[in-house]
Amino acid sequence: MAASRRLLVCLRSGVWSALFYCVYSHLTSVVAEDVDSCENLRLGQYRCNEPKIDEATQEPENCTDSTAWVECLPALNISCRLSNGTEFMFSGKEVGFNKTVPCRNVSGYSYKVAVALSLFLGWLGADRFYLGYPALGLLKFCTVGFCGIGTLVDFILIAMQIVGPADGSNYIVDYYGARLTRLSITNQTYRKPHLSL
Repeated sequence: MAASRRLLVCLRSGVWSALFYCVYSHLTSVVAEDVDSCENLRLGQYRCNEPKIDEATQEPENCTDSTAWVECLPALNISCRLSNGTEFMFSGKEVGFNKTVPCRNVSGYSYKVAVALSLFLGWLGADRFYLGYPALGLLKFCTVGFCGIGTLVDFILIAMQIVGPADGSNYIVDYYGARLTRLSITNQTYRKPHLSL
């Protein structure tokens, strides 16, 4: 009976020591873990400021090469490595890193003006003249908007933002307005492979 009691006490102490060792090793690995770069923070661990919008172009002020930079602030008590390599504990008010946001190339053609010209003066070709297509504008003027059919087609194409300015730029649309994004499939597009049955 005494031997079985000693075995039970020994077994219990072994379980407790194994549990203690597991908890201790986990805590030391968490504490000793390298602090990751601020750019690799997860969503909810930082907040990015809204970009400053240029009134004339309705795009971020610092837009170059279709990207603009915004300042991001890590949340309270988040610790990460800055770009210069130093670790820093944030209080929620310091800028930790910059993040890129997409912006568009605009050159002065307003979407609202193009749609209004197409609706009211499309039969005279004013919409095509405004967008930089003088040959089509003259053809529409001479044929009275292709007898109204060309006017209707152009209105639909301009309203859906399929026809844009001739210089390849985008329309000026309010920053939080109704912008269309074209989806396209290229060689870099990921395609999910079909499973063979």
